[in-house]
Amino acid sequence: MKVALLNGSVYGTAEDIARQVKTRLTAAGHEVWLQPNAELGSLEAFAPDALLAITSTTGMGELPANLEPLYFQLRDRLPPWRGRPGAVLALGDSSYGDTYCGGGELMQELFAELGLRELLPMRRIDASETVTPDEEAAPWIDEVMAGLAKDVSS
Repeated sequence: MKVALLNGSVYGTAEDIARQVKTRLTAAGHEVWLQPNAELGSLEAFAPDALLAITSTTGMGELPANLEPLYFQLRDRLPPWRGRPGAVLALGDSSYGDTYCGGGELMQELFAELGLRELLPMRRIDASETVTPDEEAAPWIDEVMAGLAKDVSS
């Protein structure tokens, strides 16, 4: 299966988790696309079977600068990916109140607009509750791996 990892990172944590996911997916035999500062053309050329988003939140609930251009291109173009599996891992800090994991919520809304089938509910990792977000992401990665394996076998 061809899996695209869309990644938005400010301080590198979301990017580190995305690299872990890529390693696990590749070891399981999936072809993985992960490009910082990616453009829609290269994503469309990859022709993903599934999309995963791993993103932090910045500002007032916005996406990190490296993911914004791709997000807006996807939102403006809405490629015909209806029915493909998708999942979102959101990193944030609940002390920011209403904007907590806003970047992840934006990606979740975009995935719904694209008609992606939710592989599993969005997982939130709260920086005010953990100092090991990569360890907190491990169950989500396991669930994604299991969901994609099930998707491939059906």
